[in-house]
Amino acid sequence: MGVSEFLPEDWQDATLLGRIDFGEGPTPVLVRGGRVEDMSKVAPTVADLMNAFAPGAAIPRGEDKGPLEALDIRPVWEDPDGAAPVKLLAPVDLQCLKAAGVTFAVSTLERVIEERARGDAAAALKIRQQLSESMGGDLRGVNPGSEGAERLKQTLIKDGLWSQYLEVAIGPDAEIFTKGPTLSSMGWGDHVGVRSDSHWNNPEPEVVLLCDGSGQIRGAALGNDVNLRDFEGRSALLLSKAKDNNASCAIGPFFRLFDETFALDDVRSAEVELKITGRDNFVLDGKSNMSLISRDPAVLAGQAFGKQHQYPDGFALFLGTMFAPIQDRDTPGQGFTHKVGDRVRVSTPKLGVLENEVTTCDKARPWTFGISALIRNLAGRGLL
Repeated sequence: MGVSEFLPEDWQDATLLGRIDFGEGPTPVLVRGGRVEDMSKVAPTVADLMNAFAPGAAIPRGEDKGPLEALDIRPVWEDPDGAAPVKLLAPVDLQCLKAAGVTFAVSTLERVIEERARGDAAAALKIRQQLSESMGGDLRGVNPGSEGAERLKQTLIKDGLWSQYLEVAIGPDAEIFTKGPTLSSMGWGDHVGVRSDSHWNNPEPEVVLLCDGSGQIRGAALGNDVNLRDFEGRSALLLSKAKDNNASCAIGPFFRLFDETFALDDVRSAEVELKITGRDNFVLDGKSNMSLISRDPAVLAGQAFGKQHQYPDGFALFLGTMFAPIQDRDTPGQGFTHKVGDRVRVSTPKLGVLENEVTTCDKARPWTFGISALIRNLAGRGLL
């Protein structure tokens, strides 16, 4: 697999921010004009780099590492022994990993179904049909926090159909939660994990915003907010067990920074595709558009950051999934769930391709490189 196969279609004109391990440890890089620049002497982390230069400011050139397409970057399934001389890492380091939930009508209804099914996939089909009949199956016309949304809420309460998920979907306050610890995200070409004791789960392809320490949106990437539907369906209080597990978060391949070729409006109109290919020859294809989101990306970023809560190192914000796979995989009526070896491919022309392979959390490579390890590595390389 060549590098250019997973990059934005106009990658040679884009400004890409990421992290690469050239053999010494995590190194912040910029890709400009198709060439890789080692930015570690300008700023030791991507968080520092974004905080050091305001949006639109000229960022000094780093050490030239040659054309990006010349780097020998391989996914784990092509490099099981880790022999590749360079490794593409998740394009975040000190940023907090945040996520917005139930921001699309399709995922909202599936969360309500999970709640009512109590994690039982077999019960989901019947509940889905009931909700479709009662609600029309579509919340896209409801403006969150509006008078119309409040009227709908009162009607649903009267009919016994109200849910905590509908509260954050059409109420005034968005669901914003912490997806995982700092430095825990996986990058392109690595494994993503589901708990070995989960029997109903799915990928959550999303667009991820990169925000600096002032809360300003600086760019976007693709993400996979892996979710355990059985755990969260049993109780919303199990959200952390459903969301925050070893290898359960992926971002990549790079963050595309806003410039004259890419802006927030490109995020708002992005068409995102999902393809899952299993070792059992199962194939699932999906396509959706960010224009279907219920709250504007800037509004979600504003609800994550402000006078109530700051992130001095910045944050990455998952904008919520526009997909909720329900295609039967094995038994009719049981819907979709992951199997080990599934290849999950999330793509959109302006951001490229994020591809990962599914394993179980206990079999994924243990997470050992935390904040203290990063500080020691940077200090040892004379970058602090």
